[in-house]
Amino acid sequence: MKNKISGLVVAHNEEDMIEDALKSLNFCDEIIVVLDKCTDNTKKIAQKYTSNIIEGSWELEGERRNLGINKCTNKWVLELDGDERISPELKTAIIQHIKTAPDGYVLLPIHNYVGNRWIKYGWAGSFGTSKAKKLFTKGAKIWGDQRAHPALTLNGKETEIINAGIVHLVDKDINDMIDRLKRYSDWVAADMRDSGKIIPLKTAVRKGLTRFYKSYYARKGYKEGKYGFLLALMACLFPILSTLKASLEE
Repeated sequence: MKNKISGLVVAHNEEDMIEDALKSLNFCDEIIVVLDKCTDNTKKIAQKYTSNIIEGSWELEGERRNLGINKCTNKWVLELDGDERISPELKTAIIQHIKTAPDGYVLLPIHNYVGNRWIKYGWAGSFGTSKAKKLFTKGAKIWGDQRAHPALTLNGKETEIINAGIVHLVDKDINDMIDRLKRYSDWVAADMRDSGKIIPLKTAVRKGLTRFYKSYYARKGYKEGKYGFLLALMACLFPILSTLKASLEE
């Protein structure tokens, strides 16, 4: 049917988060869950909401996401991570939007939370985003093979919902944010080494400073006070640490 939606959740050890994500997809016509190297109770929780569970172990994020998309049987796919959930307002907006939307992908607002605080401004530089292509028709979105922030191949027309968003519990606290910086820079460093394309350090520093400016000034991170400065700092350090890891570590 034209307006049927498949909800897709890709998760790794999300027993503390995934139930609320799955509950928020209760308006979808089916739910698909992809479990990557899960060793906790994520599967047990997911089984309360769907029998469409795929388990495996993947090195690349794009592989598991593309597999999940291919398993969806409806025209529309709504893709969530375990730490994301659809707000009631966005649920209503999505149902209305797809009645007239063309084939393609829909930009959805992302409301990023650090702990209990919604950080509205300053997300930039591959360390966070305020919009994402989470809703799309099958065939309109294909993930690439990079470890961190895989590239997207997009088809069809872009539309946008602006009056409601996905709640993203991105970091529990500052230490969690630092841990995420470590993971992301590890992945990008590995991609650089595999491709043999390690950028010069001066280029990485220039990228970092540009991203600081984009985060703190262009994306108005200054409105968030010290949190805005922290986000800009993370965005700045990301390319610099990635390059240093790629060139100094094996």
